[in-house]
Amino acid sequence: MTTILNHLSEGPDSAPPLLLGPSLGTSYALWDQVAPELSIGHRVIRWDLPGHGGSPAELIGPGATVADLADLVLALADSLGVERFAYAGVSLGGAVGLHLAVHRPERVSSLAVICSSAHFNGAKPWQERAARVREEGLGRLAESADARWFTPGFTVPRLVRDHREADPGAYAACCDALAAFDLRDRLGEISVPTLLIAGREDPATPPAHLREIADAVPGATLTEIPGASHLAPAERPEPVLTALRAHFDGGARRGMAVRREVLGDAHVDRAQGRQTPFTARFQDFISRYAWGEIWTDETLSRRERSMVTLTALVAHGHYDELAMHVRAALRNGLTPDEIGAVLLQTAVYCGVPAANSAFATAQRVLAEEADGDAE
Repeated sequence: MTTILNHLSEGPDSAPPLLLGPSLGTSYALWDQVAPELSIGHRVIRWDLPGHGGSPAELIGPGATVADLADLVLALADSLGVERFAYAGVSLGGAVGLHLAVHRPERVSSLAVICSSAHFNGAKPWQERAARVREEGLGRLAESADARWFTPGFTVPRLVRDHREADPGAYAACCDALAAFDLRDRLGEISVPTLLIAGREDPATPPAHLREIADAVPGATLTEIPGASHLAPAERPEPVLTALRAHFDGGARRGMAVRREVLGDAHVDRAQGRQTPFTARFQDFISRYAWGEIWTDETLSRRERSMVTLTALVAHGHYDELAMHVRAALRNGLTPDEIGAVLLQTAVYCGVPAANSAFATAQRVLAEEADGDAE
C-alpha cells in the first residue's frame, strides 16, 4: 500500500522548498492559479489530503487528528529529501501548518495560513458533518460547495468535482481532525515568520479567525482580500500570489528594515499608524518594491541614493518628501555642506525657483536637526 500523500512537485529541485496544503474537499488543483508562478523561485510541492485527489483513503481513519495529517506531510517531505521548508495552507491545510509551526518548528522556515483558524467553531458541527457523510456520502454536501467556498456567481468545476469524488470515509476522518483541533493556547509559541490571509467574504473562517491568530503570533501580519470567500487562491489568485511572494521572498521584511534605517523609526511608525485597509496594499508595495528591491541594491551606496533622491524630489517639487529625505540623507552620511552642494546642482538642471524652495525646506530641516542635537 502507498504510504505517501499524492503530490505534484514544480520548480527547480535546487530552489527553496515550499509546501502547499489544500482545504477539506479539494485537491491540489486548489493551487492551479498560484503554484506555477510561485515555482519560478521555489521548489513547490502541493499535496492531496487522504482520500482526496490521488491520495489513498487508507492513510487516515476515524478519530484522525491534525497531528496525524502533519505527520503525513513530514513523511512526504522526508521522502523527497526536504528537511526544512516554507509552508502555506488553506483551511484544514492551514491548520496543518499551524500544528507544524508549534510542534515541529525546526522543519518550518516560514508560514502562511489562508482562510483558516486556530479552531473551527467547536467540535459539534464537524462531528455532525462526519456522521452525515458516513451515512449519506458526499453527493448532497457537494451540492452546497459553491455557497460554502465562493462568492455568489463564482465556481471552479474541477474543485466541486473533487469534492463529490472524495472518499467519504477519509473526508469524515478529516472532519474528525477539525472537530478536535484547537491551538489557541499555543499560538504564542510560534516563532517562524507568519502571514495570515483572510477572505473578506469568507463565511467558514471569517477574517476575525485570522485576526485572532495574527494578534497571538509574535510578529505576524494579516492581509484581508476583498471579494474572496473561503477558497481565496482559486477565487482571487492575484492578490494571494502577491501576498505570498512578498512573505516568502522576504522583500517586505527586508524593505521594512531598510525603510526604518533610512527614514527612522518615528517616521515609519507614524506611516504605519495611519495605515487603513484602503492604503495597506500601497504601504506593502512601498516596503516591498521601493525599499525591499531598490534601496537594497548594492550597485549604489545609500549616500549616492540619497543624492539621486534629493535631486528627483526637487525636480518634481515634492517638498514634503524632500524634508523627509534631507533627514534620511543625514542618516546616510551626507553632511549639511554636501546636501547644499546637491541642491545647488539642482539650481542648474531643475531651475532656480525649484532650488530656492528646496533650500528653504532643507534649511528648516537642518535647523530642526541641529536643535535636536543640542538638547
